[in-house]
Amino acid sequence: MIQRAACFRRLFKSSALPSKVEFRYYTAQAATSLRPSVYSDDEIADVDWDNLGFGLMPTDYMYVTKSTEDGHFERGQLNRYENIQLSPSAGVLNYGQGLFEGTKAYKRDNGRLFLFRPHLNAIRIQIGAERMCMPCPSTDQFVDAVKQIALANKRWVPPPGKGSLYIRPLLFGSGPVLGLAPAPEYTFLVYASPVGNYFKEGTAPLKLIVEEDFHRASRGGAGGVKSITNYAPVLQAIRNARGRGFSDVLYLDSVNKRYIEEVSSCNIFLVKGKVISTPVAFGTILEGVTRKSIMDIATDLGYQVEERLIEADELISADEVFCTGTAVGVAPVGSITYKGKRIEYKISSELTCKQLYSRLVGIQIGLIEDKRDWIVEIE
Repeated sequence: MIQRAACFRRLFKSSALPSKVEFRYYTAQAATSLRPSVYSDDEIADVDWDNLGFGLMPTDYMYVTKSTEDGHFERGQLNRYENIQLSPSAGVLNYGQGLFEGTKAYKRDNGRLFLFRPHLNAIRIQIGAERMCMPCPSTDQFVDAVKQIALANKRWVPPPGKGSLYIRPLLFGSGPVLGLAPAPEYTFLVYASPVGNYFKEGTAPLKLIVEEDFHRASRGGAGGVKSITNYAPVLQAIRNARGRGFSDVLYLDSVNKRYIEEVSSCNIFLVKGKVISTPVAFGTILEGVTRKSIMDIATDLGYQVEERLIEADELISADEVFCTGTAVGVAPVGSITYKGKRIEYKISSELTCKQLYSRLVGIQIGLIEDKRDWIVEIE
């Protein structure tokens, strides 16, 4: 039984998502002005797909649209991937008024492209835009833009089993503003890059350390939305951890400093018998699409899934720990260091997270029936 909390979770309850959600946001034209590609449909980029990491590899096209005075977004268009111009007083540069999303396009053996639950990313950026006082594209325009980017950059989508095309939508205040206030204009931009494994360890188990000095987010802040302001503050903690041989950092809550929250770039789960637990989101945790999907899959497989406060001391007695995220997928944790003591977890092919991930991938590549309409095929 999944214990529900927060508005984001309520929006995620239904897999049959509407094109609009019940809160204030701004609709936009879904039509896109397309520029024909100079590449044939069957052309593949010259990339070493077997050694693809998680680094930027610029592709051919990006999608761009700007908001009008009434908050609507103009018809978007595909431009060649290139640098953009911004005013020195742009809202995003001066006050950090910006959001980003992350989703992926995959290629199947028949060459068709598909997306995984892009409507949830559209809803999440709308929630973030509400929090950051920004107009936002409609669900239809968001999904349309993601589809167009995948199609326009089709030659950059890795072959099946070699990776995916990571798609990065951005929404930011591009209009000039001097005093602290919302920007007068906003840009919605989408670009893409082919990627493999997020962590340099590849598929090897992660080595985490619990951070006790720095905090990722605080109550009442913007930790629960994908604001650009959430990420620069964790860079020092990540750098310190990696300098000591760790993969990433696990953060504690900033109030009690005893409950785990999330890793820098992904959510975390604990397994104890047939119970799978993940930290409850009180506005300080980003509720990921992969997180939600794994919870649904685990419930289908008969696990009891809990969202609750998890004390850091519970890490000691967990049978298994794993992380989830669009970038990382599902990654097993091999060890967590807490208060100077290293907690080791057994790694085997029988791990719960491997079972869950296998089912997730099976749905994504078409080997397992998609009963929830998670897959969006690109025509």
